[in-house]
Amino acid sequence: QGFNQKLQEGQKKLHQMWRDWSSKSSKESADEISAEPEEMEFLALLMARNITKQLQIACCKIVSAIQGLPSSLQDKVKQSLSTIEELHTSFLAANSFQDLSSSVLTQSKRKLAVVHKYMEELLDYLKNNIPLSWLVGPFCPREEEK
Repeated sequence: QGFNQKLQEGQKKLHQMWRDWSSKSSKESADEISAEPEEMEFLALLMARNITKQLQIACCKIVSAIQGLPSSLQDKVKQSLSTIEELHTSFLAANSFQDLSSSVLTQSKRKLAVVHKYMEELLDYLKNNIPLSWLVGPFCPREEEK
């Protein structure tokens, strides 16, 4: 019974968070949003899947764009991509937040903090060491006009 009560409280809190987020993002009043807590949970899980997919796509682009930078930075970005892929897979496999263990959620929060730290390191490096090819592009001979 204590578990069911905690679950209901969690669903209510999730529902309220979703209503708050929806009202801010769509400029609608929170009263107009009428969905059941189970629906809210599904929508929140769907949003988590979409966000992690977008992070995965962005990180893939970063991995391909940083060729030639120090290997330590490349390794950190690749590790970040792996972390994001794991998180996305976890959200994809879950039908509800009950399917995710609390350790997965706790570890994910910690791992995402590390990903954030690595991206900050990459940005700091690029701020101080902009690759010349990024400024002027690749050097290739021009064809002479006839």
